[in-house]
Amino acid sequence: MPSLACRILVNGQPEGAIDPQDRGLTYGDGLFETIRFVDQKAPLWPRHMRRLQDSCARLRLPCPEPECLWQEAQAVLHGLPQAIVRMTITRGVGERGYALPATARPTRIVAAFPMPALSVDVYRHGLRMRLCETRLSMQPQLAGIKHLNRLEQVLARAEWSDPAIAEGLLCDGDGRVVSAIMANLFAVIDGALVTPALERCGVSGVARAEVLAIREVQVRDLSLSELWQASELFLSSSVRGMLPVRALDDKTFLPGPVAHAMQQHWHALGFPMELA
Repeated sequence: MPSLACRILVNGQPEGAIDPQDRGLTYGDGLFETIRFVDQKAPLWPRHMRRLQDSCARLRLPCPEPECLWQEAQAVLHGLPQAIVRMTITRGVGERGYALPATARPTRIVAAFPMPALSVDVYRHGLRMRLCETRLSMQPQLAGIKHLNRLEQVLARAEWSDPAIAEGLLCDGDGRVVSAIMANLFAVIDGALVTPALERCGVSGVARAEVLAIREVQVRDLSLSELWQASELFLSSSVRGMLPVRALDDKTFLPGPVAHAMQQHWHALGFPMELA
């Protein structure tokens, strides 16, 4: 098993290979989960597994047993006190063409990466964002799912190279706010906590689900004009946690009490306190 930048198992085998005809490569036919581990524990594991199972059902894709995925995660995590595990599930190899194989034989890829460095300043004072020109396509059948096609996010992230800007804001084709490129978005507007509805496009993040479970949140369409009037913005990410926004283009914000409370909750779940 590789021991440098990442460690990978393919269908449980350290020397496994991906067939060039795998539908994950040819059609993006699959899903993935990106899970943060601390001391080989994953505080949001149940939420990741629920989303994976629900998404597999929506795509009519056989879902691996959570216990199998857990054991493989533990294998690739060995010796990494903090790590990110990416679990990729494809429909496997099938006959040429878009038709579903009569019998799917999914490919399972489990890879561990060292946890990237996180800036204390970002957690204390917030990050900077920009509004992206790239728009998300509306496809209700895929909305919420973390499917393998991330080309819209790739194009959005290619819009800037300034290292001072950490994230981009994505809207749909009608100009409604959807999310950040790598995170979900929350705004405090007129004292109410709001997050964009994701029935048309976007990814329903597990950190977002955690916020919805413990706070009263309005889940609805959100316009850019409303967003500019927010008193507080923050992002939720299963990898990076709860991140205040200090600026969106020329509009500045101050980290507020809601983001701070969510950071405290994040720490209580078992994640390190980056503010320390």
